[in-house]
Amino acid sequence: MNLADIKKLHQKKYRQSLGHYLVEGEHLVLELQKAATQQPALAAAELYVTGTYEHWQSPFRTHVINERQMAQLADTRTPQGILAIVPMPDRLPEPESGEKAIYLHEVQDPGNLGTILRTLAWFGGFRCLMSPGSVDPYNPKVVRASMGALFHVPLETDVALTSLKTRYQSLACLDLHGASLATDTFRQHDCYLFGNEARGVPKDALVELQAMPYTIQGGGQIESLNLASAVNMCTYELVREQ
Repeated sequence: MNLADIKKLHQKKYRQSLGHYLVEGEHLVLELQKAATQQPALAAAELYVTGTYEHWQSPFRTHVINERQMAQLADTRTPQGILAIVPMPDRLPEPESGEKAIYLHEVQDPGNLGTILRTLAWFGGFRCLMSPGSVDPYNPKVVRASMGALFHVPLETDVALTSLKTRYQSLACLDLHGASLATDTFRQHDCYLFGNEARGVPKDALVELQAMPYTIQGGGQIESLNLASAVNMCTYELVREQ
């Protein structure tokens, strides 16, 4: 891929058409290299470095470019001098026994999505499903916020909300008037729905899906929790030893 095409990867339409996305910085490249030892498809990534990183030890094909070229390719204002172009996953691993699904409906904030992916990667055993109209998980801001978790969480995009009813036998959602997360039944569902930061999940869809409502009990001083915080608490409850 030439440098002009790599620069285009800042835009979603080109990430989709070229089938690659950008990973930038030492930490993310290290995480990518670790993930590539378990996921052969990632071995096709290519590394671009300035002279500072010319002797970086990597299994990837490496290209040395100058600092001006790096500044043009990088998404950050002060690039470290190391980035990779990574192929989009062409297939997902089959669901494992006991795997739970986290469904995100029209989530917009890159930081929220990156944090959610970090949580799912930390606990393991989760698949992330994203609705149409959600932020692109391969957006450079999401990639950075995920701190490498993006490489470790099975991720499906453009999953219609209406498709969940045929995929999963039992669904759950959050609601101010739902049962406590401590209720035994909370752990028994297959898929957990979380909505847009401002609008949540459409009420009529939740009724149609027969999603069981649960609530995160609090002091009631504010109306809602940050989305990523809500997902964190729910996933912790799902894996917590009783």
